[in-house]
Amino acid sequence: MLLQGIFPPITTPFYPDGNVYFKKLEANVERYSRTPVSGIVVLGSTGEAVMLSDQEQRDVLKTARDAAAASKVLIAGTGRESAIETLKMTEYVAELGFDAALIRTPHFYRPQMQPANLLAFYRAVADRSPLPVLIYNVPPFTAYNIPAEVVIELAEHPNIIGIKESSGDVERIRLIVERTRHIKRSVTVTETFEAVTPRMLKASASDGNQGGELVSVASLTGSKPSSSAVSVVGGLKTRPKEISFQVLAGIAQKLEPSLQAGATGAVLAFSSAAPTACYEIYAAWKEGDHELARLKQGRIAQAAQRISGEIGIAGLKYGLDFNGYYGGPPRLPLLPLTAAMKAEVEQLLADIRN
Repeated sequence: MLLQGIFPPITTPFYPDGNVYFKKLEANVERYSRTPVSGIVVLGSTGEAVMLSDQEQRDVLKTARDAAAASKVLIAGTGRESAIETLKMTEYVAELGFDAALIRTPHFYRPQMQPANLLAFYRAVADRSPLPVLIYNVPPFTAYNIPAEVVIELAEHPNIIGIKESSGDVERIRLIVERTRHIKRSVTVTETFEAVTPRMLKASASDGNQGGELVSVASLTGSKPSSSAVSVVGGLKTRPKEISFQVLAGIAQKLEPSLQAGATGAVLAFSSAAPTACYEIYAAWKEGDHELARLKQGRIAQAAQRISGEIGIAGLKYGLDFNGYYGGPPRLPLLPLTAAMKAEVEQLLADIRN
């Protein structure tokens, strides 16, 4: 499956009493679906996934799935500390129709998380996962940085298609890209080189256009080669595209240099509050206008560093409020912003409206 562009990791809205505000979640997802982002990540770190019960997570995932446009790639955070619990949630989101699973590194038993442990964990999950797997490396939250050599070795697994790299280390991104460049997979894309997923094909077929050939799930994920362009269910014209292991950057203030280092796109907390501003950096880079990409990067750098890098979830949620989405309060023990901090966020986002 192709992973290019910007993927906002959306927040989970709450009422003031702490209950999940599902109507606002629907409204936010519908609005993200009208932006130029490539897809949506549900229950990543920005979604306060660790604050939710198992049932709340399942309900949030279903609500987001129902509200999302069929044209957007849907990625679900399904990582748990054990392989068996990770697989249970991954199987659930596959039944819902999500397109890929984002699985964070196990980290609670940090001293025992040696290369052999991580290799065994991700291989066991990927072997049985009904969805393509994305490794999620987020040392700012887990205090664990999966060794690059382990990532490079895991990249050989046919069902591990990429990584969300949130270490902020651009040279690490460059190393992973260079050391996995030999991996060649053919995936199915649209005529305009956009992603195609089973959920998109199903939605296309339900529109009443039943003509065309079926495309295997393997050809969408890249686990088997696709030899020629085909037409698919719903009359959606497609073609094959060769890809390597895909690296998605996770730090907004380093998006442009990460793209230059070989990242194919990004999952950015800051894009939950400013999706279009982040997309403009990617679009300029994609068009080869590196000067404009650097200019657009400079426009968001300070705000991204302060709001998502330092203030955190409460700052991002207030950024959503400021930019016309619903942010609302975080869940305890996270605290809402003070009046002074709200004013600071407003000042930082004054020229970054979406």
